[in-house]
Amino acid sequence: MILLSGAAVLSGCAGADKNTAADNPSVKEDVTADTDSNADEIRLTVKDSEDITIDSAGKYVITGTAAESEILIDADKKDEVQLVLDGLSITNKNRPCIYVKKADNVLITIAEGKSDLSVTGDFSKDGKTNTDAVIFSKDDLTIDGPGELSISSKDNGISGKDSVRITGGTIGITCTGCAIEAHDAIEISDGTIAIYECHDGLHADNESDETVGYIYISGGHININAVDDAIHATTDIKIDAGDIVLSGAEGIEGTVITINGGDIDITATGDGINAAHKSDNTVPLYEQNNGSVTIRMSEGDTDGLDSNGDIVMNGGTLNISGSLTFDCDGKAVYNGGTIIENGKETNAITIR
Repeated sequence: MILLSGAAVLSGCAGADKNTAADNPSVKEDVTADTDSNADEIRLTVKDSEDITIDSAGKYVITGTAAESEILIDADKKDEVQLVLDGLSITNKNRPCIYVKKADNVLITIAEGKSDLSVTGDFSKDGKTNTDAVIFSKDDLTIDGPGELSISSKDNGISGKDSVRITGGTIGITCTGCAIEAHDAIEISDGTIAIYECHDGLHADNESDETVGYIYISGGHININAVDDAIHATTDIKIDAGDIVLSGAEGIEGTVITINGGDIDITATGDGINAAHKSDNTVPLYEQNNGSVTIRMSEGDTDGLDSNGDIVMNGGTLNISGSLTFDCDGKAVYNGGTIIENGKETNAITIR
């Protein structure tokens, strides 16, 4: 039976008639019976070829296994919605498993245990919107919880047209596009994130606005294996804390890169860290105040740390192995900290 309520409407495939609680009063009774003792919580189960549409604020616990089922959030712009993934498994061919079309803020909580979301083919558009991620959000999105979420995609894993925040959970992503992307910002404060063989790992960029697109990491365990950039942002990349292991063509690329803490390990075939002209609104800068950064480079024309602007070393440890350790178009300033080049402590920024 399809469960419906004033706060949650379940519909079948595209083109099917939508029922409402008013159309079928017995359905509302079924929802009440299915809801546990928490009166503020609505429990729903996915089914093959049936979509769940959430049109108002509330907490929705989603469970079950299904193919060709989409959870669509189409609420008021002032509504806050929480989805709890409780042993949820969805496999779709060409559309998101979770699609946030409209809301104020959406919180996805990963309950204890494991949930799996996958899209196996090429994504289709929703009108003019290119919904190209397993979790696709047009509004602010936060992910937390004690459980594990596995995402597999033929394109992007998680995509937010505003901001994506991760404050907990164990998240594994395999994809061909960007594992986690956002137009405005990606913020990570906790959780365990493992990204496998995606084109980019974390990618914050807005092609129409060079003033946004930043990444802030203040904690968590992050392991990224990328084809191109492990971490990429248009404007700022700031790392205050976290255990971070990166491998890719480039480890970290942004305009202003600031390291205030954390343990960062980078293996790269291009530049390990690249403070580049991604935004014309800011002068490129690499600044390290604390933390530990280790960079291992491939042989050839590669730079451990490359800045199209300045390099400022104030503290922490910077350990680079490779043929070219530093490249800088502006000023290279050493004020403190430990610099190790190819196993030898130099405490100098040597530009070759």
